[in-house]
Amino acid sequence: MSTGELLGIEPLELKFPFELKKQISCSLQLSNKTDNYVAFKVKTTNPKKYCVRPNAGIVLPRSTCDVIVTMQAQKEAPPDMQCKDKFLLQSVKANDGVTVKDINAEMFSKEAGHVVEECKLRVLYVSPPQPPSPVLEGSEEGSPPWGSVSDNGNVNGTDLSTGTRAFVEHLEPRDKPLEAGALISKLTDERNNAIQQNNKLRQELELLRCQGNKNRSGASLMFVIIIGLLGLLLGYLMKKT
Repeated sequence: MSTGELLGIEPLELKFPFELKKQISCSLQLSNKTDNYVAFKVKTTNPKKYCVRPNAGIVLPRSTCDVIVTMQAQKEAPPDMQCKDKFLLQSVKANDGVTVKDINAEMFSKEAGHVVEECKLRVLYVSPPQPPSPVLEGSEEGSPPWGSVSDNGNVNGTDLSTGTRAFVEHLEPRDKPLEAGALISKLTDERNNAIQQNNKLRQELELLRCQGNKNRSGASLMFVIIIGLLGLLLGYLMKKT
């Protein structure tokens, strides 16, 4: 933390957890430990790349003010993750009761005889925070889920069973795809069985149809034979008379 006569600034470096194609923000806290009104203004060497809110303001006596600096989304990372951008924070004693609307460029002009404090801030790119690694249930932080070995070389059975149970519980979600595969296989078998039963019924129906046709043909032939015998009998009777 930089402590000047007017404002204390924390931190002195703007650290951005760099990620491509993502807006990233960090904050500064300005502390006014005097009994005077203090006006401040924030400048940067790359104004198109950063958005500062507020970029100018008033810090009341014995109070603080937070400044949010947002870096626009970047399409590519700089070489060696080094950034040459700089920020300059200027502060000056202001009249009591002054407001943000009263701030103007002349207040920060040294040529006009104003005592202007300046603090340079550099930009650093840091690695984004990594998510915490999951800890298996039943195992203590920093210790493996399997059994511990005592000084005499024996494995602690309690630790081993606890670690095994935790390991199995950890793997249970992975068994769900296997259950889904077994269900799909069962449904496929049932569909194939239904298709086979359908084909079998069709074959039996066709067989019954063929047998019905044969039965009708036999009855027609018998009818013709009977008619023929009756004709012969009538002819014999007519000749006899």
